[in-house]
Amino acid sequence: MVEQDKVQISEQEAQLYDRQIRLWGLDAQKRLRAAKICLIGVRGLGCEIAKNLVLAGINSMKLVDPADVTEEDATSQFLAPRDKVGTNRAEASMDRLQQLNPMVEVTFDTGKSTEKDAEFFKQFDIVIATTCPKDELVRINSICRAEKIMFYAGDVMGFYGFSFMDLVEHEYAEEEIQHAPASQDESGEPASKKHKEEPVTVTVKKAMTFVSLAEALKVDWSSELYSKRIRRMDPSFFLLQVLFAFREEMGRPPSPAHRQADLDKLKEVRDSTLKGMSIPVEKVTDELLSLLFSELSPVCAIVGGVLAQEVIKAISNKDAPHNNFFFYNPVESCGVVETIGY
Repeated sequence: MVEQDKVQISEQEAQLYDRQIRLWGLDAQKRLRAAKICLIGVRGLGCEIAKNLVLAGINSMKLVDPADVTEEDATSQFLAPRDKVGTNRAEASMDRLQQLNPMVEVTFDTGKSTEKDAEFFKQFDIVIATTCPKDELVRINSICRAEKIMFYAGDVMGFYGFSFMDLVEHEYAEEEIQHAPASQDESGEPASKKHKEEPVTVTVKKAMTFVSLAEALKVDWSSELYSKRIRRMDPSFFLLQVLFAFREEMGRPPSPAHRQADLDKLKEVRDSTLKGMSIPVEKVTDELLSLLFSELSPVCAIVGGVLAQEVIKAISNKDAPHNNFFFYNPVESCGVVETIGY
């Protein structure tokens, strides 16, 4: 949980964040001003997340990315200038991100996330991992769970995107409309005979428990509990499993430079992965597989906006968070929240 007790909002900050304070309150803004965030991966999705959170007024953000800026980054990466191709992506992105909000401390790290241990992650209240393979996401998630650090993961491939969140145990406040007895006039009679109750908005404290990414991914879909869900479920979760398997085998996500070869490989991996999960192969169609190339800025904007909003909700302890996956379906062009692993 982000502690805001020692944080004071200056007059300058109050003016800058005036509309946000009106929206979610001073206490929520204080929590945001105390939040220290680590963002792994500064491609298109990472840029959207970073932009949204820095503008919201967090305390600090560290960008972690060992890769260099490439020509392909031009499709979605808007923080690194085009003349920075060949230089480190995190370093090249820092200046523009800092300019968005000088009150936020922005730093970068050119090291690999695989080289970071628990001591590194303990500096942060929230860790957001993008562009990482499944095993690395699971490793970072396990460290964050042990240290009670909020963990988010996400990625965008072509027209498809996903995010995952693990807040371990999270308490939040939610407004509910309840009905109170109608007021009575001086004679003791109800003010209105037609309306016996008046709606009243009250704030209710609630709690939610989350599972780890490892637990969510190892669900037995042949069990009675989960086999009933397959037919009505969106295919996006199963597509994620296919993409994880593809990246594990190929060492990279699908690439537009190898489109036909990668598409053939995706079909092969889909067939073997879904059969191993006891899922009908036709659940993930060839059309879905054809929409997974490059990283497109509109999808980054959608998934990055949703993920950043979830981070803000979790920091502010306001409203129920997504539990635990969000997917953007490229065929239906819509988002869906799935709860998996419980």
